[in-house]
Amino acid sequence: MKGLETRETLAHRVFVVQGEDAGMRLDAFLSSRTDEISRSHFKGLIQDGHVLVNSRRVKPSWELKEGDQVDVRLPSGSEHPRRLTPQKQSLDILYEDEELLVINKAPGVVVHPGAGHQEGTLVHGLLAHCSSLATQGGPLRPGIVHRLDRDTSGAMVVAKSDRAYLRLIEQFKSHEVLKEYLALTHGKFSQKQGTIETLMDRHPGERKKMAVTLGKGRGALTRWQLEKELGEVSLLRIRITTGRTHQIRVHLSHIHRPVVGDETYGGGRRRLRSITSEQTRRVLLGVNRQLLHAFSLGFRHPVRETPLHFSAPLSRDFKEILQALEELHSIEISDRF
Repeated sequence: MKGLETRETLAHRVFVVQGEDAGMRLDAFLSSRTDEISRSHFKGLIQDGHVLVNSRRVKPSWELKEGDQVDVRLPSGSEHPRRLTPQKQSLDILYEDEELLVINKAPGVVVHPGAGHQEGTLVHGLLAHCSSLATQGGPLRPGIVHRLDRDTSGAMVVAKSDRAYLRLIEQFKSHEVLKEYLALTHGKFSQKQGTIETLMDRHPGERKKMAVTLGKGRGALTRWQLEKELGEVSLLRIRITTGRTHQIRVHLSHIHRPVVGDETYGGGRRRLRSITSEQTRRVLLGVNRQLLHAFSLGFRHPVRETPLHFSAPLSRDFKEILQALEELHSIEISDRF
């Protein structure tokens, strides 16, 4: 497939605001969607009426809500071409048809281009694999319906047509999509299952982080079930109905059970060194990313309306850690995943 030229799509683009972007200023939201136009430039374009939210003129500081439609029509000369060059990658494809594909994303793979990640993203690999992707999602995010963090592995659905994109977005918005994860966490649990329900918003002091908040933010609901205790760590199966940025990682940190390997939210090497069992500590000090995996994904086919469900096998690093812990504790669980 030839490189994807974004000049035309930058000139007129409609964005649908997803949950993780709700609460952002309009100018900040648009500048996060492209590296080619600055936030200050977008501010002027908004003030001049070249950007509408739900068909209305608003201020650059307008706070976006989930589901808002942002219509951008740039005047001649404002568009800056940018070519996304297909880059062949090894993709673990769980399902594919003419409307969509479902992949098992490997850990360490960034989903789409952005600051500090201009090459080698999942989008680059998808362009090399697919003859076409949905134009919706933004010039540098074609077909991307939802995201996983760079170091989170597992199941993702990608839209190949615009109609598939819009209908899948609607399912995510109405919380119809089944999303289950496996997480290895620090600590033990006194109960077999539980629910974490809070408000979440940007961290007041570190804008790249999210935090549990009081009185301000968006609702986040996480349900967890204990699969197995493995000494000083536990394997959880987690279901989320909302999809806030870093939701699982923030919620588990909030209850003082951070994900093993999560340097951002308290499960990093400092916490790993505090493990009292020398054997367990030796196994886990080999972890170099948060051990969080999108295990199960279910939704309705966006065109045929048939129910679809996919299970993504654990990545090799996660499975090897589980197997090593199983040997220490004479437990067999990894073959179930």
